[in-house]
Order: sequence, then structure tokens, then C-alpha cells
Amino acid sequence: MASDLQRLLDAEARAEAIVAAADRERQRLIDQALAEVAAAEARFEASLQEIRAPFIEEAEARAEQGVMELKRKYEERQHALRELAERHEAEAIAAGLGILIDPAW
Repeated sequence: MASDLQRLLDAEARAEAIVAAADRERQRLIDQALAEVAAAEARFEASLQEIRAPFIEEAEARAEQGVMELKRKYEERQHALRELAERHEAEAIAAGLGILIDPAW
């Protein structure tokens, strides 16, 4: 009977050792996974600038193109207004001269 009891106690001690080893292994795997996640997050954070760069470049190119288009339209409008002003100036001078020369005009 004593040997049976001793075998049960030994089996219980071995089972507790196995459980403790499994707990340690589980904790090691958790710690390792957390470290790998932290490293992956750090790599991701470091690569964000590389990920964003093409989008930023494209946005800047579009903005520059938009500015150039607006500038071109502004210059065209300025040119048209200048021509209109010159034409009206010539008409105003002609009308003024006409009034000076012939007040009945």
C-alpha cells in the first residue's frame, strides 16, 4: 500500500513538473509572440514614410499641375482683359476726339 501511495505521489510530482514546464513554455511563446509583434510594428512604423511617399509625390504633382493650369487661365484672362481695355481705350479716344472736333456728335 505504501508503495502504491508513493507511486501516486511521484506521479503527482511528475504531473506538476510537466504542468509547470508547460506553463513556462506557454509564457515563453507568449513573450516571443509579443516581441515579434512589437518588432513588426516597429518595422511598419519605419516603413510608413516609404508607403506614404508615392501618394505624397502624386498629390504634389497634381497640385503643381493645378497651379500651372490656374496660372495659364489667369494669364489668358489677363491677356483678354488687356486687349479689351486697349480696344475700349481706342474707342474712348476716338469718341473723345469726335466730341472735341464735332460737339454735335
